[in-house]
Order: sequence, then structure tokens, then C-alpha cells
Amino acid sequence: MDKLPCSIFFKLHLAFLIMLFLSTGSNAEENDQGETTSNQNKRTYSFGDAIEIRDKKAERSVSEGRISGAALRRRPIQSTGEIAEAIPGVLVTQHSGGGKANQYYLRGFDLDHGTDIAASLDGVPINMPTHAHGQGYTDLNFIIPELIHDVHYKKGVYYAEEGDFSSAGAMNISYSKSLQKNLYSIEAGSLGYERIFIAESKKLGKGTILFGTEYSSYKGAWTIPDRYQKLNSVLSYSVGDEEQGMSITAMGYKGAWHATNQIPQRAVKKGRSWLDPNNDGLNPYDPVDPTDGGLTHRASATFEGHKRNSHSEAKIILYGVYYDLGLYSDYTFFMVDHDRGDQVEQVDQRTISGMKGHYKLKSNIFSFKMENTFGFQVRRDFIHNSLYHTESRSRLDTESNKRILETSLSPTYENRIQWISKIVSIIGMRSDTYYMNVTDAMSYASAGKTANIVSPKVSWIFGPWANTEFFVNYGFGFHSNDAKGILVKPSPVTPLVRTKGGEAGMRTTPVKQIVLNVAYWFLDVNSELVFNGDSGSTDPSGRSIRKGIELSLSYKLNSWLNFDEDLSYSSARYTNGGFLGRDGDYVPQAIHSAFSSGLSVADLDGFFGAIRVRYFGPRPLVQNNSVRSTPSTFWNIKIGKKLSENLNLSLDIFNIFNSHAPQVQYYYATRLKNEDPGPDDGGYNDTLTHPSAPRNFRVSISGTF
Repeated sequence: MDKLPCSIFFKLHLAFLIMLFLSTGSNAEENDQGETTSNQNKRTYSFGDAIEIRDKKAERSVSEGRISGAALRRRPIQSTGEIAEAIPGVLVTQHSGGGKANQYYLRGFDLDHGTDIAASLDGVPINMPTHAHGQGYTDLNFIIPELIHDVHYKKGVYYAEEGDFSSAGAMNISYSKSLQKNLYSIEAGSLGYERIFIAESKKLGKGTILFGTEYSSYKGAWTIPDRYQKLNSVLSYSVGDEEQGMSITAMGYKGAWHATNQIPQRAVKKGRSWLDPNNDGLNPYDPVDPTDGGLTHRASATFEGHKRNSHSEAKIILYGVYYDLGLYSDYTFFMVDHDRGDQVEQVDQRTISGMKGHYKLKSNIFSFKMENTFGFQVRRDFIHNSLYHTESRSRLDTESNKRILETSLSPTYENRIQWISKIVSIIGMRSDTYYMNVTDAMSYASAGKTANIVSPKVSWIFGPWANTEFFVNYGFGFHSNDAKGILVKPSPVTPLVRTKGGEAGMRTTPVKQIVLNVAYWFLDVNSELVFNGDSGSTDPSGRSIRKGIELSLSYKLNSWLNFDEDLSYSSARYTNGGFLGRDGDYVPQAIHSAFSSGLSVADLDGFFGAIRVRYFGPRPLVQNNSVRSTPSTFWNIKIGKKLSENLNLSLDIFNIFNSHAPQVQYYYATRLKNEDPGPDDGGYNDTLTHPSAPRNFRVSISGTF
């Protein structure tokens, strides 16, 4: 197991002891502004600042839980995608400009931009199948953090309602539908950061209308500034309550940015020389191609309706989404085209329509309590994918131009029986049928493929005994491959790839206000999805097996102070050779060890905030493990003060100790402008690095009106 630096534990636990001493002097009560008015009617069991478990009986594994929006808002969060880091074991990085989807890591996976972690907002899926840049592409930048009510996360393949892209985990983000008071925030900081946010809700007829919008811009530490600008809005109208109601929601998002992508270390070692501009040297924050970047839009409309009583529950969601992305990237520089460079433009334009729902029926069979849940999910994507060879964002050649229709139909079923007060069984089943049709607009070739996969799941819950519960889970899942692969001759890709996994876990409360979760898990994947540096996309490879251990601790010291700690260790190996043809090889980029921890303050005489640390252990960059990434440790802090009933002032400091560790690293072949052709496919294998931002800060004035 990779060793975690002792300094992390020393600094963290020194801060913990100081706060523990201070906690003896106050009994301030928590009062979170901006919570939904309907929250007063919800059955919420809160145990710790970081994790909120709504209904313990609804949990199916020790790896399932909820994180409140209030807890998220007390954390120092530098980018929207980092809300996923509140999930135990998840790490989030960025290897490009701020408007591009983040890169996610969980349970031995480099999930790239979302290959095996499913994300949704109010039940509407975010992952993009057959995306121009990478399968399962998941861009969270259209989410407004202040409007988040909670994040419901699950890990593993044990949930009948979770399908494509969810083998490692799933997160469903829920928005608030109303506010106790209207909200605003004005923020500014170093590295050219600016942001303004406002949200308002009011009664309209029998319901509530809510409007929220944000505008932000960010330059970053790069030699050529990111200039990431985004405009984000949401408008919803809701009627009713948790028992019966409906809502209609519309959203819109636009983002534009310049990108500084990963650069080879041999160029950084040379360094930029103004006396010799042809030496191919670079400073750490320099780009190789100064014109990389992107532009994206997203618009959606959603209808949700629900009704429940003591015996049954029904819910339906209808949604439509328009999305486009134009992404300019240069990953190999001058290896393919030495004169004009290797920049490519990846274009994804699509419309998505879908529907999902469930009906739950509660009953008794003999003396046993039973719930049967019948569900369905339908989704259709009309996709236009294009790939162009470009120079300074001007198109030179058309490499690919395809139109895709991808449709999925997924009925689901789950049976839950409480045999005795301390034994519960959950059996689930889902069937996924996919139809993929691909037309090549250049060659006029076309192909269609239908595939089906059935995924059974089973869970057992035992306890509690002595404040301890035990969970045993086993199930089958899948992820879809890029539909464009069915046109590849003579070996088209398999549309749906089987995954299977299991988990044994324990949740215990050894003393009041402490919750300890421990889980051992494994996951078998029939085909890996790995990053391809030449195309800047993901490609299928060999079969793999993952296994690991997770530990999560939450300690609520009093009404205003909480301590949490998450530790995970995993191994990932190929079982039929991967690319090199040897069993037991490492899966490149697979995360091995991760640690995160923090202290959060809810309300100490008007003060609030958190201090957090995140450790990202070294991982193999190639299959034989001969090249490994550099481990990184980052400390962030948020300090806020409630100046009055309607006014807050806060300061966020990121990378407190100014670590120079990279955000992300890769190893593949590239060629710089003035290099001779190299031995590795015409280039030179090297470690490519995207540096982390230096110490920076943000000041926020926020409040209610």
C-alpha cells in the first residue's frame, strides 16, 4: 500500500486537537441559510456535518449515502466539478481548460470524464454516450452549487435503478425547489476570478417559482489565460409537497475558454529561452499550442410528477436536452503533421429525449414487510460527431463525420423483504436494450446494431446489533461502448460490456456521534476504457479486475463542529493482457490510494467554514508500472463570518502550502516542433504534466434578501 505522508496526519490532527479544545466553550446551534422551505416536512436524519442519511432503511450498502447542500457550501470548492469530491473516495482533477469536463477517480478507476461514474441532476442523466471527446463525458459546469439541496451517492453495481456508466458509482444531485429567503453572492479573487450569483423564489398561484443565475470568469495561472467565462441559469415552477406534487424546470448554460493542456517534461526541463526561441523549452504554465480551448452550450426542459401515500409511491420524469461542444486540443503536437501541427477539433452536437419512472407498492406477505418497485427508463440521443484536423482553430481536413442514433429501453424491478427486524433482503433486476445506428457522412457507410444485457443484483442487510449493521452485496452491471465502433471493420466493438462486483461492509456507531464505515469490494470489467493520446478520446482494451478497501469516519463533536476522514486503497490489474498481452499488468492511470479529511464549522459565534486536505497517491502510467505519477497533497480552507442576519463574508484559500505537485500526469509519445522524428511512432515517450494552480484566494460577500 502506498504510504501516506506523516505530515498530512500531523497537521490535520493538530488542527483537530485545537478545534476540539475550542469546542468545549460553545454550544451554538446550526442555522443554515438558503435551505428549502419544504425541508421542514422532510424526514431527515442528520449524523455529522458531512454526511446526512435521510432514511437508513432505504440504504442498500455501506457505500450509499447523502451529502447535504449546507455541508457542501461550507467546504472550500475551487471548481463546480469538485462537488463530487464530497463523496468518500472520489478525487477530481482537470488536465485542460476550466470549461472542459473534469477527470474523475474512484475505486481503482481513472474514470476519465465519466466512463464508469453515472451522474444526474434531478433524475436527468448527465453522462453523454458516444461523445466526441470520450465515452460517458460528464460536464458538471452547468450546475449552480448554491441551489443544491443534496447529493445522493451510491457505489457498486447493486442498484436496479442505476444503469449505464454506474459500475464504479453514481451520484444524483438534487436542486432546491424553493428558498426560505432569496440569495445573492459576489465573489472576486486572485488569478482573475470573478463571479456573481443571484436566486429568488416566490409564491405564484398554488405553487412556487424559482429563478437562479450565475456569471463567472477565470483567467488562471497560465501564461495564456484560460479566460473561462460561463453564464448559467435555471427557472423552475413547482406545486405541492413531498406527498404529491409536480415541477417544471428549464436550464441554460454557455461556456467558452482557452485551454493549456498537458505538456512534456523534457520541454519543462529545458525551460523557455528568450535567447533561443527554437529550443522547444517551456515554462510549467506554458502551452505547446496557444490556440487550444472550447465552446459549449446546454439547454434542457424537465417535467417531474410524484405521488405517494403509506402504501404506494409513483414518480415520473420527462426530459429534453440540447447540447453542443466544440473542443480544440493538441495532444501529440507535431508527431503526425510536422509542418501544421496535430491540433484537432472535436465537435459533438446532440438532442436528447427521455423518460423514466417507477411505481413502488408496499405490502405484507404473511408477517413480512415487503416492497416491490417497478421502473422503466427510456432515452434517445440524436448525435452528430465530427473530427477535424485544425491549425490555430482553422479546419484543414475532415477526419471523421458521423451521425448516430442511440436508443435505450430499460425496465427495472426491485423486491425488498424485511424477514425479521434485523434481516432485510433486496433482489433487483434490470434489462437494458440498446439500438445503435451509425452513418458515416464521408463514405456513406452505415451500420445498425441491437444489443441486450440483463443485470441481476442482490443485497442483504443484517442488524443493527450493538449499534452495528452489516451489508453484503453482489450484482452485475455494464457500460456501453462508443457506438461509432460498430463501423470498425473487421472487428466492430461490443456495444455493451459486462461488469460484475461484490461488497461486504460494516457501519458502526461505537460511541454517540461517531459513524464508522468499512467496506471491502471487488469489480470485474470485461473491457477497459482507456485514454488514447493520439485521438484525445477513450478506446476499449482488455479485461480487468479491481478490489479494494474503503474506510470513512464521521465524528460530530457538537452542534457546530464536525470531523471526517476517508481512506481508500485499491488495486487494478488486467486479466487477459490489455494492450501488452500479459496477465497481471497494471491498468494505466488507475488510482491506488487516496485520503481526504477535514474539520468543518457550522456556526461558532457566527463563524463558519472548513479546512480540508486531499492526498492523491502515485499510480502507474504504463502497464508494467515502470513509470508512476507523482503523489500530491493539497490543503484548502474556507473561513466565513455571519456579519448580520442577512450578510456573510467569507475567504477561501486554495493550495495553502503552495504545493507544486501536478494535477494530472500521462505517459505517451509526442514530438515538439524542432525535434527530429523519434523512435516511438515518430515521437518520444515522456511524462506529460498539467500543473496545479499555485496558492490563490477568493473573497465572497453573500447574503439573503
